[in-house]
Amino acid sequence: MIDLYYWPTPNGHKVTLFLEEAGLDYSIKPVNIGAGDQFKPEFLAIAPNNKMPAIVDHAPADGGAPQSVFESGAILLYLAEKTGRFLPTDSRGRVTALEWLFWQMAGLGPMSGQMGHFNVYAPEKIGYAIERYNAEVHRLHGVLDTRLAQSEYLAGADYGIADMASYPWIEVYTDLKPDYAAFPHLQRWHQAIGARPATQRAYALKQQVNPDAGKPISDAERKHLFGQK
Repeated sequence: MIDLYYWPTPNGHKVTLFLEEAGLDYSIKPVNIGAGDQFKPEFLAIAPNNKMPAIVDHAPADGGAPQSVFESGAILLYLAEKTGRFLPTDSRGRVTALEWLFWQMAGLGPMSGQMGHFNVYAPEKIGYAIERYNAEVHRLHGVLDTRLAQSEYLAGADYGIADMASYPWIEVYTDLKPDYAAFPHLQRWHQAIGARPATQRAYALKQQVNPDAGKPISDAERKHLFGQK
C-alpha cells in the first residue's frame, strides 16, 4: 500500500497518473493546501518543503521500513524504479527520459505556475510579469512541439514518466491554453494522453477530493497559498 498525500493540482496529478497506469494499490491522504494542511508538523515530517505531493511506501523494494518520498519528479522516478515501468531500461533511453523529466521540473512547471499566478491570482495586474511568463511558457511549448515532431512521446516511442510530469502543466488555466495552431504536435500528444483510461481515472479524483477546484479562491486560501513567509 502506498499513502499518497495529494491535492488536485498539476503536481498532484503527476503521481495519480502513474499510480493509475501501474495499477498500484494506494490510499489518498488529502492535503488541503487552501486550508494550510501543508504546514502541519505531521506533513512536514514527510515533505519538509511544505509542498504536496508526497508518498509513503509501506512495501519498499528493500523490504525495510516504510519509505517516504517528496517532490513529484523524485516520486515518479522512485515509482518507475520500484515497478520497472514507464522508464527506459537502456542507458541512452534512460538519459533521455531523465532529461525531459528534469526539464519539466526546472522549466515547464515553475514557469507555467508563474504565468498562472500573475494572470489569475495576483491581486494586481503587472504587465511586465504577465508578458514575461506568457512568453516563456510559449517558448517552452515550442520546445515540446519540436521534440514531439521527432518522437511520439518525450522519451521515445513509449509513454513514460517524462510525459506524466509534463502533461498536467499544459492546460492548467482555462483561458491560458497553448497556441495549438502553432504547436500541432503538442496538441496531438496532449489529446492522446488525455484519452488514456488511466488519465481519465486520475483526473476524476479531483471531484472526489476537491469538488471546488477551479473556483475563485478566498482571502484565507490566498494567505495559505501565497502569504506564508
